[in-house]
Amino acid sequence: MSSTWILFIFVALAAAWYLGYQARHKRFSEQKFNLPRDYLVGLNFLLNEEPDKAVDVFIKMLEVDSDTVETHLAVGKLFRRRGEVDRAIRIHQNLIARPQLDKAYRDQSLFELGQDYFSAGVLDRAERIFLEVVNVKDYAVPAYRALLDIYQQEKAWENAIAIASKLEATTKKNMQPVIAHYFCELAEIAISHQQNEQPNQYIKNALTADYQCVRASLLQAKLDMNKGDYKSALRSLQKIKDQNPDYIGESIEALAFCYEALKEEEKLVKHLMQILKEYPRVPVVLILSERIRRWKGDKTAANFVADYVRRYPSIHGLHLFITLYQSSTEGRAREDLLILQNLTKKLLTDKPDYRCVSCGFSGKSLHWQCPGCKQWSTVKSVHSLEECTV
Repeated sequence: MSSTWILFIFVALAAAWYLGYQARHKRFSEQKFNLPRDYLVGLNFLLNEEPDKAVDVFIKMLEVDSDTVETHLAVGKLFRRRGEVDRAIRIHQNLIARPQLDKAYRDQSLFELGQDYFSAGVLDRAERIFLEVVNVKDYAVPAYRALLDIYQQEKAWENAIAIASKLEATTKKNMQPVIAHYFCELAEIAISHQQNEQPNQYIKNALTADYQCVRASLLQAKLDMNKGDYKSALRSLQKIKDQNPDYIGESIEALAFCYEALKEEEKLVKHLMQILKEYPRVPVVLILSERIRRWKGDKTAANFVADYVRRYPSIHGLHLFITLYQSSTEGRAREDLLILQNLTKKLLTDKPDYRCVSCGFSGKSLHWQCPGCKQWSTVKSVHSLEECTV
């Protein structure tokens, strides 16, 4: 629907209101029928393709009362949904400016104006309006959610924590997993600023909010590894398979590094074999096959991978098997395997490494908050999604 058609609807509603007004006050048979001059002026602007002037005229002409306020609100929403936010703002401001407007309609108009500013990216004005609207019972929850969106965009994580807590108290919906991510965001900022104890406190707060927060465990392990405390780092990394096995792949490299830094390679293999038994994942196979290759050669490692691929087929697993197996072949067989290796490599290059289980967003990097649907902890490794459904 074009903005011109929206205005035609506005005109039709204005005319309908006017005719209704005339019918309520005088009998049609006893009066001379004349359209208001402002109506004709507005229609002329519309026909001359000057919709902004037409909007101003019709807003001015259409008296705000119980019969017309819904019309203003409906047209304002239509403009905002079409991206014509300036017009929506003018309509809602006009409503709020009317001193005789019923309080319920004023609250609704104020909330709609906040949404207008949010859509326009004028976040400071939207924030001020929503902070006022949260005191209105009917709009408290959507206003809290809008404020949460604003603070996430602005990366104002302290404010986001406060609003998320209020939203949880109002709706009784558990917001602790999201609050844990906000604390992790603060921890990452503190780490980037090379602060000493503050990151540890934020991570502790994150795990208090949500003990299952994988991100907090990864951050704690990173801090401990930077200090050379590999035993503490291992404790954090070992928790991840119980917190959320879908993120095992994010911890495997660090896990192997810590075990090897402690000269505990045999414990590493034993631990990885146990993980692989419970949660088959290609990143685990990759680490294990490399260790088997070092100790027993390419052929033994290839047989290990082949056994895994037979049970849990995937392109990643097949590519790993071909890479290992071709080194023990010669002649035409080696050439054929090289062709397959290049093919699987191309397939993997074109394939995303991560995908959101909520909206389907995909990419090559892990996002703790999905760029598509803005939900937290919904973007997961394609390895996990493929192998847990086989």
